[in-house]
Amino acid sequence: MRTILAYRFSAFGDVAMTVPVFREFLAQNPDVQVVMVSRSQFKDLFDNIPNLIFKGIDFEDYKGFLGLRKLGKTLLNEFKPDYVADLHDVIRTKTLDLFFMKNGFKVFKINKGKEEKEKLTDIWNLDKTPLRLTCERYADVFRAMNFRLELSHRFPDNNQKSGIGIAPFAQHKGKMLPLEKTFEVAKILATRHKLYFFGGGKSEINILDSWADQIPNTENLAGKLSLKEELQKIAELEVMISMDSANMHLASLVGTRCISVWGSTHPYAGFLGYGQSEKDVVQVKDLTCRPCSVFGDKACYRGDWACLEEIDIQKIIDLV
Repeated sequence: MRTILAYRFSAFGDVAMTVPVFREFLAQNPDVQVVMVSRSQFKDLFDNIPNLIFKGIDFEDYKGFLGLRKLGKTLLNEFKPDYVADLHDVIRTKTLDLFFMKNGFKVFKINKGKEEKEKLTDIWNLDKTPLRLTCERYADVFRAMNFRLELSHRFPDNNQKSGIGIAPFAQHKGKMLPLEKTFEVAKILATRHKLYFFGGGKSEINILDSWADQIPNTENLAGKLSLKEELQKIAELEVMISMDSANMHLASLVGTRCISVWGSTHPYAGFLGYGQSEKDVVQVKDLTCRPCSVFGDKACYRGDWACLEEIDIQKIIDLV
């Protein structure tokens, strides 16, 4: 059996997007095993994937150039790979790539389309066109190794559904609907559905506890579930309402429809949840400055965050 050593160490959502690609790749190539190296806290994302070994690491154990060299030696000795896949292509993984290249490996790297994304997020560029989906960029790495891989762009079927999840937070302001708007969405939907709030971090938990106290028929799950338990709960939901954030990708992993809210970011950059429908995207379509950011981490050029402030919450409610 041939072994592919793959690594990606970045944000939760980006790592989660590799999961459906691995599932379909390994189903189509049963004579291959993949070793996925990532942060230890992401382990539960990769449960129950045949022929996939998850290697969790803590970068406190592998600091600097010498630390990454130590990591490379550990991975080489433990797994003896036939192929190496860099699914991240940042300074840290480039350093790891160097180690493997010095040991005779050709490293297959993701093409992140940096120049295309810079053009897409140029506010003066009015010719906006969809870029290659991120999951296809991951798949291209394995295709470059001459493996067969056709992605279905469908998430798993799961028929036992009840309740609605709401994940109001995102890492950056440019991705997050103003909280007062999400609160109103929750108030309206809770009159007809049981709602579950998702989040993390002390301040988010406190806000969502307050919401659960104010809105009947709601429950705050933030801070109460392990990742495995959270995935199970999302799998049971009729629908998840999420920002352009990790929760959208978690919904895809467990076969739950997601209504996603986009502000300064845009599905055109290729990060829509795997198998999710563009019909479930909520965004302000007539702002020529959108998208101004791939990750939502830039200050608003206009200063008014119109891409989020002008979203009509009725669009979210109607989609439910």
